[in-house]
Amino acid sequence: MPANDPWSDHLLPVQQLRPGDHAFVSYGNDEVRWDVVTAFVRLGLAPGEKVLVLPCPDVPEEEVLARLDFPSRSTLRARERGQLVVSSMREVIRPDAEFTAARQMGRLHAETDRATAEGYAGLRAFIDMGWVAALGAGIEAMTHRETGTGALFTGRPYTEICAYDRRRFGDAVLTAMERAHPRALLERLGSLCREREPDGALRFIGEADAAQLDAFTRALRIALAHTAPARRLTVDLTGLHFLSVSCAVGLLLLVHGAVGHDVVEVRREGGQRRTLCRLGGDELPRLVWEEVVRPW
Repeated sequence: MPANDPWSDHLLPVQQLRPGDHAFVSYGNDEVRWDVVTAFVRLGLAPGEKVLVLPCPDVPEEEVLARLDFPSRSTLRARERGQLVVSSMREVIRPDAEFTAARQMGRLHAETDRATAEGYAGLRAFIDMGWVAALGAGIEAMTHRETGTGALFTGRPYTEICAYDRRRFGDAVLTAMERAHPRALLERLGSLCREREPDGALRFIGEADAAQLDAFTRALRIALAHTAPARRLTVDLTGLHFLSVSCAVGLLLLVHGAVGHDVVEVRREGGQRRTLCRLGGDELPRLVWEEVVRPW
């Protein structure tokens, strides 16, 4: 798949979100819901973005702040200076009492402009979609909002995650909403996902750390077996937030032993190639590189 095909980057770890991204994530229990939001907040505060958190209306503000601050009061100063704001959808659409997509998008557009005028690098918002039931909004209004937001993101320093509780929304709605978003996020930090792209490439997404070594190498072995007749395999590492030395070594050992393959092509970014080359990747004749440069 071409490196510039946006659907090749549909599934991402939260660490790879960039300004202009509009992402879907779902969760199935009250603990997992905090994985993505806490990372999203910290990743925005560090480079100087303003961060807006609209949690599920059922969750008390004290719990939200405690989760964001765990294990220390690390976001307190950001809240005090107005860089981190915990609010609600009712506040966003005020003075209107009834939700309209136009009102919400207009307010977020203005808040992005306000953030940059205040000297922040941009605005990022985490929106738990529990507001839909709380405000009595219909699924049609939500669908219209999620599919008609291009003006909020295109060429603008705004990033948004829409989080859906799978206990509140049916499978058909969740599927439609995931497709409506240009990006979808892994639910858990530290997880590793693999998928086959339409061109047959094996793509890894998430974190290939030591705990994922068995799953990482197993997927590679299976892919090598399936591609033996073609004598060629493409491995896409660009969806990884982290590639451990142990997984990098595992990849190189499997490439070295893939005597039935003429070529194993690795799609990677600069840091990944440096790791692989330091471990001897340049010395493997069947290993070829494709560098992917993201438009970020």
